[in-house]
Amino acid sequence: MYRDSLRSLSAAAGTLAAITAVSIAAQQPALAQDAPRKVVLRFVADFPPPPHPAALAMKYFGDRLPQVIPGSEARLYYAGALYSVPEAFEAMRQGNLEMTWMQIGKAAPVDPWMMAVIGPGILTTVGAVDSLEKTKTFKMLVERLEKQQLIKVFGAGHMSFGMGIGGKKRLAKPADFAGRKLRSMGPVENASLSSWKASPVVMNFGEVPSALESGVIDGLMTSLGGWNSVREQAPYFTMGGAGVFIGDYYMISASRRWWDRLTPATQAALQKLIAETVQVQKEYNWCFDKMAYDKYGTKDPSKPGIYWMTPQEVSAMVTAMGDAPTRYVKSKTPDAANPWVDTFVKEGRELSKQNPPGTSWIEKVDCSKHASKIVIK
Repeated sequence: MYRDSLRSLSAAAGTLAAITAVSIAAQQPALAQDAPRKVVLRFVADFPPPPHPAALAMKYFGDRLPQVIPGSEARLYYAGALYSVPEAFEAMRQGNLEMTWMQIGKAAPVDPWMMAVIGPGILTTVGAVDSLEKTKTFKMLVERLEKQQLIKVFGAGHMSFGMGIGGKKRLAKPADFAGRKLRSMGPVENASLSSWKASPVVMNFGEVPSALESGVIDGLMTSLGGWNSVREQAPYFTMGGAGVFIGDYYMISASRRWWDRLTPATQAALQKLIAETVQVQKEYNWCFDKMAYDKYGTKDPSKPGIYWMTPQEVSAMVTAMGDAPTRYVKSKTPDAANPWVDTFVKEGRELSKQNPPGTSWIEKVDCSKHASKIVIK
């Protein structure tokens, strides 16, 4: 009996040890899964490298990633270094590229619906541009990309709030544009330039300085950052508000074929870092424009420098433009997308009224904290 008792105790102890071992083994993977896993990703953008403000934010992401997820690496590719926008879009769909930071309208060759949120004279204040993600049209595109293109959109970055027209002479009213050859940023802007009786020319930014020098073009559509690099050839720069001349915004996105394979903890860590990066980009973007205007701004349109148009001057340009950009967009989008084009125009103009100049949190950012990173020539 004594031996039988020992055998029973021994068997019980063995069973307890086995249960404990299984329990520990079950807990260890769970604990490991709670930590983000190392990632190596390629991040493609369609803007130039630093000191472009969006590129500075992209570098911020690259520097922060290994701090957030040890051992990770972001390989950054600026404009044209790896893919064009349509190529990057297609590569994400197929799972051959992890992330992009692209101008939305440039993806239209792959999916024409992307043109639903572009067009000048729609989002015309800083606060309105910052509210892009709240529009029904943007949300529709996010859902469409998620389901039909296998692309996950995290949010919208900003183009320069100082998008405008640089030239050898001041271009601030419709009559100033007549007969001028101006570098456009895309086909929708071609429509607005044509409505002002200018001759639009589409070319890569790298060709612009020599084209200005030789007289092939008289000026260009660009951001303040772009103008800063050709200031000597085009000393006059005119802004009309955040999106009066150009309206086409950036989105930060990832391939779902890649994203869906990540662990929940890794996804959560990346999503938090991306939100942090977008916040930084908005601040860099505004501060670059503000610092450039502080340095080169002028109240006298007859003098070189950055001139901010009056509301009356803006109204004259928008009136002369009419619905030419919208008609062009509708000529290139499927019939089913056309109501969304109208919806975005309505939403954008309402947001511009609801968010007048000076009311956005962005316009209140203390730019001194970013001054060491922003270079104004």
